[in-house]
Amino acid sequence: MTLKIDIDGGAGDAPYEQVRAQIAGQARSGELPVGYKLPTVRGLAESLGLAANTVAKAYRALEADGVIETRGRNGTFVAAAGDAAARTAASEAQAYAERVRRLGLSEADATSAVRDALRAAYGDAG
Repeated sequence: MTLKIDIDGGAGDAPYEQVRAQIAGQARSGELPVGYKLPTVRGLAESLGLAANTVAKAYRALEADGVIETRGRNGTFVAAAGDAAARTAASEAQAYAERVRRLGLSEADATSAVRDALRAAYGDAG
């Protein structure tokens, strides 16, 4: 298994976001298994024709999301992201639920707001 990233210059998303989204998607789907060693920032940047700072930004975002982890000089690896992502989503959902309750929104209004936000984030296809 190998990392496969395609950068679409005409896409609406910035190149760093395309790198981030594709690595995250491959990690979530299992295409990139936990423990898979990712290329160095410079190596990936060269292979994609991107600036090293662009790839570094994507790696920082992935690390902040718990998708990857850097082990010092040993490199950067796919982390057990599914568990981290699920925990983060549950925590954020709990915080949202508490906030909308304090604001006095009904469950229906709160759910509608989430649906609208998800549609905006994923496009109208979701």
